This record gives sequence, C-alpha cells and structure tokens, in this order.
Amino acid sequence: MTAPARPGILVVDDEPRSVEVIARLLDEEFEVFTALSAEEALRLLETEWIQVVFSDQRMPEVSGVEFLTQVRERWPEVVRIVITGYIDPEDIIGAINTAGIHQFITKPWHPDHLLLTARNAAKMYQLQREHDRLTNELKLLPPVAETRVASKRERVRQFYRFDGLVRAEGSPVEEVCRQAERVAGFNVPVLVLGETGTGKELLARAIHYGSPRADQPFYCENCGAIPDELLESELFGHKKGAFTGAHSNRVGLLEQADGGTIFLDEIGDISPAFQVRLLRFLQEGEIRPVGSNETRRVDVRVVAATHRDLTAEVKAGRFREDLYYRLSTMTLTMPPLRDRPDDIPVLARHILDRLSAAHGKPVAGFAPDTLACLEAYGWPGNVRELQNEIMRMLVLCEGDTLGADLLSDQVLHGAALNARPASPEDGPLPPLDLIGQGGPLKSRIERVEAGILMETLVRCRWNKSKAADELGLSRMGLRAKLERYGIERGAAQRH
Repeated sequence: MTAPARPGILVVDDEPRSVEVIARLLDEEFEVFTALSAEEALRLLETEWIQVVFSDQRMPEVSGVEFLTQVRERWPEVVRIVITGYIDPEDIIGAINTAGIHQFITKPWHPDHLLLTARNAAKMYQLQREHDRLTNELKLLPPVAETRVASKRERVRQFYRFDGLVRAEGSPVEEVCRQAERVAGFNVPVLVLGETGTGKELLARAIHYGSPRADQPFYCENCGAIPDELLESELFGHKKGAFTGAHSNRVGLLEQADGGTIFLDEIGDISPAFQVRLLRFLQEGEIRPVGSNETRRVDVRVVAATHRDLTAEVKAGRFREDLYYRLSTMTLTMPPLRDRPDDIPVLARHILDRLSAAHGKPVAGFAPDTLACLEAYGWPGNVRELQNEIMRMLVLCEGDTLGADLLSDQVLHGAALNARPASPEDGPLPPLDLIGQGGPLKSRIERVEAGILMETLVRCRWNKSKAADELGLSRMGLRAKLERYGIERGAAQRH
C-alpha cells in the first residue's frame, strides 16, 4: 500500500450518479476512490491508503452504519462520515457509539459544506497520526533524554577538564593544575587568587567537573557586582513580600546548587555584615531565605575567588579572619599572563581558532612580528585582554594572516617599550618604562629613541623605507640607528 500524493477519500453509495457527483466535487483536492457496495469498499480499504470514508446510510445489503462499524474495527484511524436523508436522534447516538461516526451530512447536501467537511476530516486524520507519533516518541523519551543529557554532560566535563586550561609545557599554570586536581576529590573549600582575567572561573569549573560532584549543578555569582540586599536574595532566596519588589518566592543559588558547587567570584568585595551571614552558612551548612523563619540544610561546595590580597585585607580589618580561614582550606594562585610569556603563543592560537570558527572567518594564523609583539606586551588585563585584542584583529583582518599592523596602539606601543634592542656600547637595554626607569639622561634618551624606532618599524611591518619617511630619516640614517641599538626583525622579545 503506497501513500497517495493527496489525501485519499473513499465514497461509498449504491447509486452511481451520486458517487460520480461527489467524486467530481472532491477530485481537485483529494485522491478519490469510489465503491458501489460495502464489499467493494472493504477491498479498496485493504489495498489503498484511505484517510476518510463517505458512506451513504441506505444501501441494499448493509447500512452505512453497519459498514462503518466494520471499518472502525479494522481501520480505526480512518475518519468515518455518513450521508443520509433520515435523521433520528436515537439513530445518531447509536451510530456514534457503534461506528464512531465523525459527522452526519444530510441530504440534500451543499457542495461547499461537503468540501469543507472533507478538508476538516483529512486534517483530523493527519493530526491524529501526529498525535500517535508523538505519543510513541514520549514513550521513548526518558531513556533518550537520559542518553542526551549524559552525552552533553560528558562534553562539558571534557571541555572544562584541567587539560582544557590552555598552557605551554613548563608553564607556571602546570603546578596550579596539579594542586587543583589533587584537591578536586576532597569536599573542602578552595580559594583561588589572581588578577582579573587570569582564568579563575575556568579553574573553578575544572575543580567541579573533576570532582565527585561533576554530575550536580555548578553556579557562579559575582559578589562584587551587586549590593548586599540583592546578593543575600540571590544566594539565600527570599519569601514573597519580604521586601519591596518581592512579588513571589525565590529559591536562592545555594539551594539550587544543593549537591553541587557554587563559585563566589570577587569574595573580597563583600561587606563585613554579609561576611557574617556567609560565615554562618559555611559553619552550619544551613540557609534561611530572606523573610523566612525556617532554615534549610544544603550540601554545597564553595570555591571562592578574588583579585585582592586577603591576608592584607584581614590585617586591615576589612575581611574577617575566621571567614578567611574557612574559605582558604586550599589556596591556589593563578599567575598573571606577564609571568608566563611562553603561554602567549599557545593561548593566542587557541583563542584565534575558537573565534574564527565562531564567527565563520578562517585565517591562517599570526605573522611572526605579531607574535613577537604579543609576547613583548605586558597584558595588564591578562587572558581577557588578549582575547579582546585578537577579536579586534580578526574583525579588521582583510587577508589570511593577522599582521602586526592590526594591533591596537596600546599593545603596539607597550610591546615597543618592553622590547630589548641591544646597544653595542651599554649592552642590552632594560625595558623601556620611561617613568619607572632612572639612569643618566643619555641612557634614558636612548631608550626613548629605541622604543620609537621599534614601534614605528612594527607598525610599518618592517618596511624600512616607509619607516624612514615617517621618522624623517634617510634610509642610511635609519640603518645606522638600527645597528647602534641592535634592532632587527624578530628582536621584540620579552625582557
């Protein structure tokens, strides 16, 4: 049995003229089959894909209701319609109960009414099939959903594993990850220190997904971004009417994270009053929503982070000593990017691959001068600043390689100041930090001059003629200065 391109409708009537009229009316929109007896109609139903049956009630051998009762027993999904000139309420009720009649059409029928009935019946058939399909899908949903969730959970664990913290071999981050991996299996608080943008949240996620709590929730909250009242509501929840704007009950993040981990970023910025509330939770493992008299026990591991020196904050009286010791059972420090220059090329390549894939703009990589500048720059914003810089270069790039001319002025100037061209007379020059460096006037002027030369050459992509024109020097004069300071392509290495 093959499905027709159009919905299939069977018209059954012992009067050929009546069958012909109905078939002609429906033929434009439906695949119409006709039968002059119930027996012939049953044979058609066995071989053709019929969705709707129109049957006359008064036929010689069996009535329309008797025929449609057989159809209901053998093909219950087929929509059944009776055409009759005699309507008795008791007959209608009996037909509905025995044959499951969808609709009665009385004679004489109107063509528009008959056509509309056929359309609605075919639509009903399709909806019923869709309902049955979805019902079967729902029966399979729990195991399928479990498989999909497990697959996604495993992908997340793979993404946030400790190996996912991108670094070069021998990086200072290696030791941090080794310590974090060891502590991940223990249910103790962890304090992560480090400058903004060093990857403290990534380390916290790696600890969670490397722990026995990996299948449970992980939530983040930036404690320095919101005032105490809102922070308390965010973490502990609140009852309806507890304060202005509390229009409904709210479940706090600590309760939502029950069994899992919560990452409290910028913990050093919370007020002394809120420190007391947080300390009680850490000591007792209990929370009380704002406006509630009931306490609830929750099992949540806390990983906290801050860019502040908490020991100095404790000495200054701005951070509670007992809370500090509660949080710092294990303390890890993420090193700034300037202390791990060997990681910069690896990180830059990783970030570029991810951004180019996300934005659909493939590029071959970085020019050597670009990488030299990236390594020479100090990156006060750490990995976050590096990512923003690479995103900017990718947007501006018109070729397949990110050249040094795409670098922002800040990075380009900073790289030049940190470069170390060699002076034949004085040996290697220190970094060109003009404010912080002392020394004789001549040496300081030389540092300024060498920095300007390096910055201009990088910006001009080492086109010496263009650099000489910009600096107002002859090509021979520029060459002499480059030889004096030992500046050559690829010399922009970190001091």
